[in-house]
Amino acid sequence: MSDREFNISERAIKTIHTEAEAVEKLKEYIDADFESVIKLIYHSKGRVIVTGIGKSAQVANKIVSTLNSTGTPAVFMHAADAVHGDLGIIRENDIIICLSKSGNTPEIKVLIPFLKLRGNPLIGIVGNTDSYLAQQADYILNTTTDEEACPNNLAPTASTTAQLVMGDALAVTLLEYRGFTATDFARFHPAGTLGKKLYLKVADIYPNNEVPKVDPGDNLRKVIMEISSKRLGATAVLKDNTLQGIITDGDLRRMLEKQPNLDTVTAADVMSPNPRTVPPDMLVSDALDMMRSNSITQLLVVENQTYAGVIHIHDILKEGLL
Repeated sequence: MSDREFNISERAIKTIHTEAEAVEKLKEYIDADFESVIKLIYHSKGRVIVTGIGKSAQVANKIVSTLNSTGTPAVFMHAADAVHGDLGIIRENDIIICLSKSGNTPEIKVLIPFLKLRGNPLIGIVGNTDSYLAQQADYILNTTTDEEACPNNLAPTASTTAQLVMGDALAVTLLEYRGFTATDFARFHPAGTLGKKLYLKVADIYPNNEVPKVDPGDNLRKVIMEISSKRLGATAVLKDNTLQGIITDGDLRRMLEKQPNLDTVTAADVMSPNPRTVPPDMLVSDALDMMRSNSITQLLVVENQTYAGVIHIHDILKEGLL
């Protein structure tokens, strides 16, 4: 087929349309079984074991990840490996979800009798409600699709998308049903951006920085050298270890524009009194909000009324919170 005979955009749009229709149809399949599955998993003292073969196994892996990250303990078990020893994964209180488009694949037919013997509840996410899996399952989550996006109606495309979306519907509904909050989510994602927003504190960052400081009577040269050497764009001004103010590189520029005679200028002449400060136990996300609302790039850290250091917006940028 030549380039002129094949419309690339048209094929892509048709694929998206076919899969979107498959997803839209899932709304018709949210029924009493779906509600029962939500309540069953919610009240369970065990885990959710998700299994499948082929492309369904890959979708099962993703569903497991989503369940785990949203507060539902889940484990993946490959259907082919299950009858070769992996059935040992299953515990007494576990719930089993089996994914299959046809519900009649040989591996599924071999596996299900062993699953039934164990007595664990069996949920079928299945695209054929007359299949062996559907007949044996205690609950059915219907993912029937009219056609695959593949022009030969063979490659799993719309059917696996439907399975994936049904898994997401399950996980998100469980999330809301149990009142799972953003703070709970962060507990499972401590290295992610959300986890850092909810856990990372100023004390976790500022000790890595230098501690710039000058005396109110120090001359302009010393102030410039202190700001330059500490590389934080500012210095605190202390008198007898008591915080008096802050001098930023912006303060210096404004002073240079206004004051023709710099020989007599001291830190006290340049500083901004009553600088904005933060305690070490403040969340970095809150410190960032303070910087943004005041259009500044650094904050002085004060602990027990004592100047301790500086947190800079670049520190927050390194943590991926911007």
